[in-house]
Order: sequence, then structure tokens, then C-alpha cells
Amino acid sequence: MNSAWMETADLAAGRGALGTGLVVAGLVVLALLIGMFVFGSRRVRNSTVRRPRPEEQPRMPEGGPVREVREHREADEVPRDGERRLPHELKGNGTVGSRTSASQERPRWDEGGSGGFGSGGPGRH
Repeated sequence: MNSAWMETADLAAGRGALGTGLVVAGLVVLALLIGMFVFGSRRVRNSTVRRPRPEEQPRMPEGGPVREVREHREADEVPRDGERRLPHELKGNGTVGSRTSASQERPRWDEGGSGGFGSGGPGRH
């Protein structure tokens, strides 16, 4: 009976050592993961572009803040000579090729026209 008890104790001790070994291995893996995260975040933080110094910050222009200018522009006409045009052959878009319109009045909707597509109005007839 004494030998059976010894075998059971050895088996229990082996299971306990295995469990303890697994817990220690898990803690080692957890410590490695945390260490890699800390190392990686420091590396990313150090590799990013540095913040500009106060003297490198943008300054307000001498004449004060720049204001928005509202004006209506006339678009340049596309040549209608029947030839195909590529985008680089056209004048610039936006305000590059346009000029200030003689009338600075905002265009309004025609009476009886719908306000927009699908607005439920009767539209033009």
C-alpha cells in the first residue's frame, strides 16, 4: 500500500509541476508581448516627424487675415471645331481660364422650374 501511495504522489507532483510550468510559460509569453508593444510604440513615436518649434509656426500676413472674395466668373468656351481634345490641351479648370463676369448678380431659378431633381415640383413645361 505504501508503494501505491508513492506512485500517486509522484503522479500528482508531475501534474503540479506541469501546471506550474504552463503558468510560468504563459507569464513569459505575456511579458514578451507587453515588452514588444512598449518597444514598438516607442519606436513609432521616435520615428514620427517632430513637432514644429514656435518660430516655425505659420504667421498671420502683414495686412491681416485673408478674406474670402465672392465673385461670379465666366467660363471659357470649349472649341467646337470637331476635334477631340485631351485634358492637358484645355485651359485650366476653375478660375485659371475664366474671367470676372460683367454681372455680379447671383443666378436664380426660373419661375416655374423645380428646385432640384426629385423635389416634387412640377418642373418646366
